Amino acid sequence: MPPAVTRAHAPLLALSAALLVLATGCAGAPAAASGGSAEDPASVLRAGVAAGTPVLRPTVLGTLPHDTDAWTEGLEIDGGVLYEGTGLSGRSELRELDPATGRPLREVPLPDELYGEGVTALGSTVWQLTWEDGVALRWDVGPGRAGPPAPPRRLPWAGEGWGLCHTSDGRLVASDGSDRLRVLSGSDLTPVRTVPVRLAGRPLRALNELECTPSGVWANVYQTDWLVRIDLVSGQVTAAVDAGGLLPADHRGGLPQSADVLNGIAAVPGTDQFLLTGKYWPSLFRVRFTSVRG
Repeated sequence: MPPAVTRAHAPLLALSAALLVLATGCAGAPAAASGGSAEDPASVLRAGVAAGTPVLRPTVLGTLPHDTDAWTEGLEIDGGVLYEGTGLSGRSELRELDPATGRPLREVPLPDELYGEGVTALGSTVWQLTWEDGVALRWDVGPGRAGPPAPPRRLPWAGEGWGLCHTSDGRLVASDGSDRLRVLSGSDLTPVRTVPVRLAGRPLRALNELECTPSGVWANVYQTDWLVRIDLVSGQVTAAVDAGGLLPADHRGGLPQSADVLNGIAAVPGTDQFLLTGKYWPSLFRVRFTSVRG
């Protein structure tokens, strides 16, 4: 996604107001807007909250340090390793971190100034998307490897690449900033199907970083402090997470590089917890989602 836009962070204060209206019993969903998937995600989220979509908040259980030079595009824990994909042309990397401490274990730059995006670890392979470069990268990170991984294999990728995760049956799920998720073969990226995403009947676009779990696909909604949980069969949003305030306001500026949008969600295996972070954020937050309503 374009860095010039992401530098202008825009929290959805109106959604907090919507929650207040709901609490007082005066909720009412606005009329559906024309334009289909072009409808503003803030309006769709606001309408979904007003229509009764379950709302969750992250309860912080702990924090880990996060590199404030990391323009986070993808985050996933697999095999005791926290994989992080970072973006920006000439600065993109595939990183391996200790999920217990946040300590860097290895950082591998992407070749040819490719702009890295979402990552997911599937067996001995880590898949990494690129934004507008027309390729997906297949890294071999199999057991017993020593030293840096071999240069990644490149496979053609149509359109933009944003978020990426994989299902328990080995299929990949990808986002491209639209209101649709792509389901693909985990071996060669052959398209399987496309899933239109709807929140209270409205298309929800700007789907960004993804995390596949048994309860659904979690997605950051680009340029907001909200995440949603999506049923991959129906495409319906089954819950929305209000993460506003997760990063203290004084960290939004005043750092060597001002922290930017929420982006990065990794399920902690064997728990009901997640790691959340954002672009240039100074912390990884270990959280549990708790119900506000619904």
